[in-house]
Amino acid sequence: MPIFEYQCKACCHQFEQLVFSSDEEMPVCPVCQCADVQKLMSVGSVRPNGIPTGSGGFAPPACKPSAGG
Repeated sequence: MPIFEYQCKACCHQFEQLVFSSDEEMPVCPVCQCADVQKLMSVGSVRPNGIPTGSGGFAPPACKPSAGG
């Protein structure tokens, strides 16, 4: 179930909404209850340490940074 970001066109409040696959309606603004909201472009997530291993941790990097400059 993805979380989408929305912005109310009436009061400009930005909010997040957990969307279930059965939901077809746009959410209403939690501040002013307006149904005129716009879905925003979300930033993707990045895994800076690589892909998790089967044990739940991250694989070590292939090369180690040098200690000197």
